[in-house]
Amino acid sequence: MVTQEQRKRQLAREKFLRQQQRRTAARRKARMRNSVIASVLGVIVIGSVALYTTGALKNDDKTNASAETTPSAEPTSKAPDPCEKAAAGKVKTATWKKEPAVTIDKSAKYTLKLATTCGEIDVAMKTSAAPHTVNSFNFLAGKGYFDHTKCHRLTTNGIYVLQCGDPTGSGSGGPGYTIPDENLKDKSLKGNIYPAGTVAMANTGQANTGGSQFFLVYQDSQLPPSYTPFGTISEAGMKVMKKIAAAGESTGAGDGAPNATVVINKATVTKS
Repeated sequence: MVTQEQRKRQLAREKFLRQQQRRTAARRKARMRNSVIASVLGVIVIGSVALYTTGALKNDDKTNASAETTPSAEPTSKAPDPCEKAAAGKVKTATWKKEPAVTIDKSAKYTLKLATTCGEIDVAMKTSAAPHTVNSFNFLAGKGYFDHTKCHRLTTNGIYVLQCGDPTGSGSGGPGYTIPDENLKDKSLKGNIYPAGTVAMANTGQANTGGSQFFLVYQDSQLPPSYTPFGTISEAGMKVMKKIAAAGESTGAGDGAPNATVVINKATVTKS
């Protein structure tokens, strides 16, 4: 039989263990928060191909935030998926050895239309300020490169972005070539804030390493001015972004795959 004194000691041990578990969980959350902010935008270059991992704004392999979350994080309950079933089709995996020649009209207006499973997101592109970026999107969209690709990353803590543009869906894909940084002194970037509605390139954390991965900002986000801002989301597109963000991400730690199934059924660039 357990004596009263033994029972007291047992309860004290259990209380101590609970306290240790809470402290460990708190430290884990703090590490994860810092990891998310530091890695949400990053991309890695393997050989001659720019990869995009998960960094703060790296291409997901090399954008500017490296893409690893602490494996011990426990996922929270998932919100209902607010998006439709993806259209039938296959992701293309072509790559190119060098950036396509700039053939766009630098004085014209171009619009990027992302027909997604969650709704249409229109982006007014900053042609004259970011001609290489706009030209690359025009080229890739024309090749069907973005069609049927999944937006693989949503951040909901520290920075607030949806990351897309990787045909592998892993955060490590790219077109095989890189493009130069552009428009890093855009007048919209004040106090190292990328305002809600901004669309910018992910990269490897190094200069001039953008590829195909990009991120859409759904809430003002503090980031170093290292990611080419090349477009602005329409008002209707922002409603779609809010819907995606409201569904949350898969890890519960502020950085993971969107709970919403965000697939770009078709991407087009049109001149007006």
